[in-house]
Amino acid sequence: MSLDTIPRSAYNEDHEAFRQSVRQFLLKEVAPHAKQWQEDGIVPKSIWPKAGEVGLLCPTVPVEYGGMGLDFGYNAIVDEESAYYGGAATGFSLQSDIVVNYLVSYGSEEQKKHWLPKMISGEVITAIAMTEPGTGSDLQGMKTSARKDGNHYVINGSKTYITNGQNADLILVCVKTDTEIQPAWKGMSIILVEADREGFKRGRNLDKIGMDEADTSELFFEDVRVPMTNCLGEEGKGFIYLMSELPQERLSIAVSTMASTQKAFDETVAFARERIVFGKPLLDFQNTRFVLADIKAKLQVGWAHLDWALNRHYKKELTPEEGAAAKLWHTDLQWEVMDACLQLHGGAGYMNEYPIARMWRGARVSRIFGGTNEIMKELIGRSL
Repeated sequence: MSLDTIPRSAYNEDHEAFRQSVRQFLLKEVAPHAKQWQEDGIVPKSIWPKAGEVGLLCPTVPVEYGGMGLDFGYNAIVDEESAYYGGAATGFSLQSDIVVNYLVSYGSEEQKKHWLPKMISGEVITAIAMTEPGTGSDLQGMKTSARKDGNHYVINGSKTYITNGQNADLILVCVKTDTEIQPAWKGMSIILVEADREGFKRGRNLDKIGMDEADTSELFFEDVRVPMTNCLGEEGKGFIYLMSELPQERLSIAVSTMASTQKAFDETVAFARERIVFGKPLLDFQNTRFVLADIKAKLQVGWAHLDWALNRHYKKELTPEEGAAAKLWHTDLQWEVMDACLQLHGGAGYMNEYPIARMWRGARVSRIFGGTNEIMKELIGRSL
C-alpha cells in the first residue's frame, strides 16, 4: 500500500526525489515506534535530531541561516508522507510549517542566527502558545500579559492545548503588552520564552481522545522575566503577524488531512477485499462499492484542489479566505470519509487493533485546531 501521488501538478522531480527520502525515514524511524509512543503519550525528543539530519525540518529557511531555501512543497511532502506512513503526530509540521515562519519573517538578525540553525537541526523544539482557558479561537480575548520592568518583560498568565508543550525548548507566547488599548488586537505581541526561564512551568500533558502520542499541554507563566529583545518583531503587531501566517497554517492542515483521508480509503479497500461476509468479499456488495466509489471521486477532487492551493501558495497568492476554505473543506471531507470507512469495517472498526479506529479518533480534532470550522465559515463569509 503506497500513497499514489502521480501525476501531481504541485510537485516536480526534485520534490518527488525528496519524497522518497522522507518516506524511508518515516518507515524506518517513526512507524515502528508509533504504537509505543501512543502508549507513552509523547514522541521522544531523540527523534528530532534524526529528522533534522535528513532535512525534514524547516526546509524553507534561507541558506544564510543554515536552511535549504526550498519552497513550501517540501514541507507539504513531509506532511503528506507523515500522515500516510508515519502513524504518529510527531510535531514536525508545527515547527516547519508554522513557528519557523514567524522567526524568518519577523525575527531580528540575532534571533534568526541563534534559533533557526537549531530548529533546522532538531536541537531545539518549538511551540507557539496562543490558546488560553476560556478563550478558544477568540485571540483578542487573551489575558496573558507582559508588563515592562526596566529592559525586561514580566509575563503572567496561562495557555492550554499547546502542541509540543512538553518537549518545547522555545515557546512563542502571545501576550497583551498593552491591556488598555482598543481595539484589543492592537495591544497584542509575540514574545520568545525559553523553557528554562524561572517562573515558567509546564502543566499536564493533556489526556485527549485521539493523537495520543502528540504532547498537548498546559503552560503557566508566573513572573517570567525575559529581555525586551525577546519580542518578535514590533511590539503591538502580534495579531497582524498571526493573521498573516494563518493561510499557510491552514493549508498545512489541509495537506495532512488529505493524506490521512487517502490512507483511510486505502486501508478500507484492502479490508473490504479480504473480509468475507455471507460467503463473499465485502467489496463484492454493491453498497460497499458505491460508498467507496463516492469516496474515490471526492478524493480525486480533493487532490486537485490541494494542488491548486499549493501552486497559489508558491506564488504567494493564496488568500486568507482561500486558506480557510481549504482547511474547512478538507477537514470536513476527512471526517466524512473516516466515518464511512469505519462503518464499512463493522465491529472491527471499533477495535483499536485496526488502523481505522486510531485514524477516526485522531481525525476529530482537525475541524477544531487551526481555528474551528465554524470560524472558517465566518472568515469566508466576511469576504462575500
